[in-house]
Amino acid sequence: MKRDKTSNKAVAGRRGFLIGAGLAGTAGAAVVATRGGAAQTATAEAKPQTHERGGGGYHVTEHVRRYYRSTTV
Repeated sequence: MKRDKTSNKAVAGRRGFLIGAGLAGTAGAAVVATRGGAAQTATAEAKPQTHERGGGGYHVTEHVRRYYRSTTV
């Protein structure tokens, strides 16, 4: 069976296009998913609250209470 050189170029071009399209789609999804979240969290995070005696310690917050309620049978 004889292969045509032009068809090999076309196949390689299509593969390159599909790979590029996949990478562009992945990059776009990553940008949409983060929406600059790294920049916002760096400024939004303040000094962690400390207990009266010092140290961060364990705090029962609302999401922890919700978890505890979900584990009761």
